[in-house]
Amino acid sequence: MTSSVAGTLADGPAARLAAIRVLRDGGIVALPTDTVYGLAVAMATEGGIERLFEAKRRPADRAVAVLLADAEQAGTMADLTPVARRLADAFWPGGLTLVLAQRPDRPLPDALTGGRSTIGVRVPDHPAPRALAAALGPLPTTSANISGEPEAADAAAIERLFGDAVDLILDGGPAHGGPASTVVDATGVEPRVLREGAIPARMIESVVRDMGR
Repeated sequence: MTSSVAGTLADGPAARLAAIRVLRDGGIVALPTDTVYGLAVAMATEGGIERLFEAKRRPADRAVAVLLADAEQAGTMADLTPVARRLADAFWPGGLTLVLAQRPDRPLPDALTGGRSTIGVRVPDHPAPRALAAALGPLPTTSANISGEPEAADAAAIERLFGDAVDLILDGGPAHGGPASTVVDATGVEPRVLREGAIPARMIESVVRDMGR
């Protein structure tokens, strides 16, 4: 991939437009989220997910989560069940990753899903990834770290870790940190908390109970 933009840009409207161009050209962009920095690639980029794995030195059998602009984008690629929609309404944007069944008419790359029939999706509480997803569609994104090591805390750390494996860094200042997202399997009628994180399981349970009232 050859891009006309490289290096680090302070996050903002102009930098996000540059990032959209880089992603459309097939590049990898490091971007701030509401927790840690992520590495993103456009869904349509041939071999893009594999480049993410190579940069992170991550096993290729692990699925990559997808960041969204809004809940409606989830329905373009996955089955947004009633319970999933209710949880999305309650906690998006925010620290909730929903595991949903893929739509059979919208097959996703095995490299993205790890060969699974499900996909993890989230609407982050940060404008940068939402702006990129609004322009490009659901955005495969993984944390900016070497697999098994701590996440990069800022743009300088990303540059040290990844060098020219990343085509553009959106510098949003130090990562906000905090707990990882809560992961909920919402493929069925009853949700299952697979990992408790930013949103306590009791809050998930409360929202689901209220659906029956």
